[in-house]
Amino acid sequence: MRNIIFFSKRNSEHKTVVSLITSALRRDISFGELQPDKKLKIEELRKRYGGSGHSVREALTLLSTEGLVEATAQRGFRVASATDEDLRDIIRLRLEIECLALRWSLENSNVAWESRVVAAHHTLSRAQSDVIAYPDQAALEWDEAARVFHAVLVEACGSTRLISIQQRLYDQSRRFRLASLREGALDFEGLASLQQLLVDSILKRDVEEAISVLTSEIEIDLN
Repeated sequence: MRNIIFFSKRNSEHKTVVSLITSALRRDISFGELQPDKKLKIEELRKRYGGSGHSVREALTLLSTEGLVEATAQRGFRVASATDEDLRDIIRLRLEIECLALRWSLENSNVAWESRVVAAHHTLSRAQSDVIAYPDQAALEWDEAARVFHAVLVEACGSTRLISIQQRLYDQSRRFRLASLREGALDFEGLASLQQLLVDSILKRDVEEAISVLTSEIEIDLN
């Protein structure tokens, strides 16, 4: 029994380390600290993020399933490319997945879900005000608030697979919006207006209007 407990604890600690490394890598890829197409060497990453080489390799493998890292048998790991074509492809897929998930969420709509949408929107609005004033200091908080807002929009859809796909596609899109933030190219006024319209449409339970507004909110990254 003691051996079982020992190995279970060690396995749990390993998973925690992998999760922490994965989160750190995801953040640094999203924020451009690790540039597109950069070769990711296990030993360099181990020194930078800690953990073992095995933990780093597991983290990179997880990120490859999200599309943030590319893995090849001969060439190892590298940060996935981030071209205009990549962005258009991600946006096209997000439109299909998120609009479908929002439609299903609205079909399952209840007061509890609507309240979570309103709360997530309030947090995002505050974060956007902060990031406009202090872009460097508030970028992480704003990025997370935007991720949560979009996650809440689809969480009532009733499909764990659809939610999982939405999460992966959204994670792939984050670095493009963060790049626009760094370049001062984000239309925050337009975003805020669309997000408010989206919440209003959801509260009215106007499915078609909500889908239309969500489409415009996602497509703003292409402008």
